[in-house]
Amino acid sequence: MHFVADDVFARIVPPVLPFPYVIVWITGLIEIILAIGLLCPHFRKNAGIAFAPYLLAVLPANIYMAVADIPLGENMASPTALWIRVALQFPLIALILWAAGAFERTQKR
Repeated sequence: MHFVADDVFARIVPPVLPFPYVIVWITGLIEIILAIGLLCPHFRKNAGIAFAPYLLAVLPANIYMAVADIPLGENMASPTALWIRVALQFPLIALILWAAGAFERTQKR
C-alpha cells in the first residue's frame, strides 16, 4: 500500500519530518524486507526483533493521525478507532516478537 496509495500514507507523516513521500517509500520497503524475513525460518527471529523498533519508529505517524483526525484513505474513522489503532501497536509488537520466537530461551550446551 505504501507504493500504491503513497499520498494516503504521506498525509499521516508528522509535519515536522521532511520528505513525507520518501519516508513512506522507505518504510514500505522496510516492511517488505522485514515481512520476507519473518517468512524465512533462518531470519525469522532477527526480523521479528527488528520489527519491534520499526513499529515504535512509525508510531508517531499513527499518533499524529489520531491527534489530527486524518482519515485513512477515503474512510473516515472515529477518533476512538484511531486511538485504538495506536494502542494496538503494542500488542502487535508483542505478537510479532512471540511469533518470531524472540521470547524463547536458547538452551545451553
